[in-house]
This record gives sequence, C-alpha cells and structure tokens, in this order.
Amino acid sequence: MAIVNSVLDLIGHTPLLRLNQLDTGPCELLLKLENQNPGGSIKDRVALAMINEAEQSGALKPGGTIIEATAGNTGLGLALIATQKGYPLILVVPDKMSREKILHLKALGVDIRLTRSDVVKGHPEYYQDYARRLAQDIPGSYYIDQFSNQANPQAHTATTAAELWQQTDGRIDAIVVGVGSGGTLGGLQHFFKSRSPETEFILADPQGSILADIVDHAEPKPPGSWLVEGIGEDFIPPLAQIDGVSRAYRVSDSEAFHTARELLRREGILAGSSTGTLLAAALHYCRAQTEPKRVVTFACDSGNKYLSKMFNDEWLSDQGLGLNHV
Repeated sequence: MAIVNSVLDLIGHTPLLRLNQLDTGPCELLLKLENQNPGGSIKDRVALAMINEAEQSGALKPGGTIIEATAGNTGLGLALIATQKGYPLILVVPDKMSREKILHLKALGVDIRLTRSDVVKGHPEYYQDYARRLAQDIPGSYYIDQFSNQANPQAHTATTAAELWQQTDGRIDAIVVGVGSGGTLGGLQHFFKSRSPETEFILADPQGSILADIVDHAEPKPPGSWLVEGIGEDFIPPLAQIDGVSRAYRVSDSEAFHTARELLRREGILAGSSTGTLLAAALHYCRAQTEPKRVVTFACDSGNKYLSKMFNDEWLSDQGLGLNHV
C-alpha cells in the first residue's frame, strides 16, 4: 500500500471477507470489514462526507463548532475528522453508549453531553432534540444532523456501494443492513436500483425497534428497549427508504451478542453489537434459502468498543444474558 499523507486518506476501501466457518446454508456470505476504517466503523465514511459538504456549501465556517446527536460511531468519525481539520465538536449521546466509546471521544478532546436513552423523540432530553437546541443556542455552530443530511446516503452510494460492486464483479443477490440514521440502506439502494434492481435488501432490526413492524405490517407497535448500539429506531428515519426492503428479521440482544462472539471465535473477527444483529439476520436468511445466493453484510464497527459489555461475561450476567442464555 502506498504512503498516505493523512489518516483521512485511509477511510474506505475496506476488505470483503468470505465467511467459511459458520453455517451459511447453500449461500456464500460475504462480510464487508468496515471495522477496519481508521475510526473503527462504517461511520467514518459518512462523517467525512458530511463535514466536506458543509465546508463546501459554506454552512460550516472556519473554527465553527460542529454539533451532532449520535449513539457513538458517527461521533467517533466526526471526532477523527474534526480533530484533523481543527473544529471544536460537541456530541450529545444516549447514556447507554459503551464506556470505551466515551473514553475514546474524551481522548480526542470532544465535549460530550450525556442524555437519557429511555425517552422518545419530542422529549427535551431526547438526544436529537437536545443537540438541535444546542445548535440554536451556540453562535457559529453547525448541527450535522446525520438523520436528514443528504451527504450521509450519498457517501454510501459513492463509496460503499461502488466498492461492493467492484469487489463482487457486480454480482450480489442480497444485502443485509441495519438502520440507525438510514444512510447505509438509502445510499446502497440508490446505487443498486439502477445497476442491479433484482438485488434484495434485508433489514436486521433489534427487538424493540419499530422498523421491522413497518416492513411487515406498515404500522409499528409501541417501541421497546434494546442494548445493541447504533441501530434500531423508535421513528422512521427519512433517509432509510424502508419501502425498498423485501423482508425483516427481528434479532434479540442475546442472539446479537452470541452471534458477534461466535464471529470472533470462528472467523477471528472482533466486531460490535450491531454486527451481531446483522450477521444473525444474514444467517437466518441464508439458511432459509433453497438455491445458492451471494449475500453481503457488514462488520459495522470494531468489537474493541464493547469489551466491557458484550465481551464481558460479568456484564452479560448482570443483564440477565449470561452465556447459558445466549
């Protein structure tokens, strides 16, 4: 690999790994290793695109404060890029964020505002409403708002989808994704709609999220709670294009954590809780097929951000999810 001049040049171009040690039924299951981005997650792509677009449009002025609401990985990506470009950053994060993510952000010098994870959109302590209020109160600030920022899905159309197309010679039967902001799903669908409209999109959703209900019944049940970080919502993200999903799988916290731990033991990949959700759904889909298919999903982030949680037997036991339950 050539010498690069900035850590930002290392974002993207992640490997695609064929999984050989897990039961994938008749299917070939490929894992895009987004945990190998320099900030440790797929959100590095989005963070770079959103900051670049804000600079180019003039919405973000030199020295301006960037503000965002995030469950973690978008914040880490923004912190990586803001640090390199010299912008102050304030992140509003739900209190269920892992300790490792918070320590990582603090080490980067980020101003972190913890808020409640047990409230819904419209409550003053809901993380997005809190962030929007901060941006209104702080002069010269810019609210990134990944949930409605078009640079978010565009990053995945231009980079993630294009890389997958090149790596697979344009042959993908199904892509399994989760939805947080909705940018990955929306951006990938935009790319594949014109090039491979027969490619299916499968939703991996934490139990408690309303999104699988939208796919299956068009109307959600009241939202619940879940421990998996970064995916699942209590509202429909505008960027997600949920109507393009052909089917959805609901994955419990226990199955997600078990699957992520199994990925580490069997394939040697240390990935996070959302990866466990995606992989569990992908395995269900693959095992249900009667004909061979090529299926792609993502190692969304690195499991080193969850060593104190889902890779910690004591934490699992405290949550009632001990190894005998997963």
